[in-house]
Amino acid sequence: MNHDSVKHPSHYTTGKIECIEAIKESMTRPEYRGYLKGQVMKYIWRYQHKGKPLEDLQKAAQYLDWLIEEVTQDDFMENPLVKAAYEKMGGRHE
Repeated sequence: MNHDSVKHPSHYTTGKIECIEAIKESMTRPEYRGYLKGQVMKYIWRYQHKGKPLEDLQKAAQYLDWLIEEVTQDDFMENPLVKAAYEKMGGRHE
């Protein structure tokens, strides 16, 4: 994987997974969403103070994109047809 200081920082990858993947797996869905929201707020809060404003805004955007993906997944799963099909297959959406 190529080094990308915003989407895939090398210092957050050890072994076969990235830190964000481990964080997501260690939390409930609401906890993970709160974490993503906090990261967005952190990077926006400090973007003018750390010397790399564009990079911090790009990081905020990356966390916001992940949060949007989470919410989009829920909106999709709340569609009555999708929900019924998923439950019929034995799945359960929390």
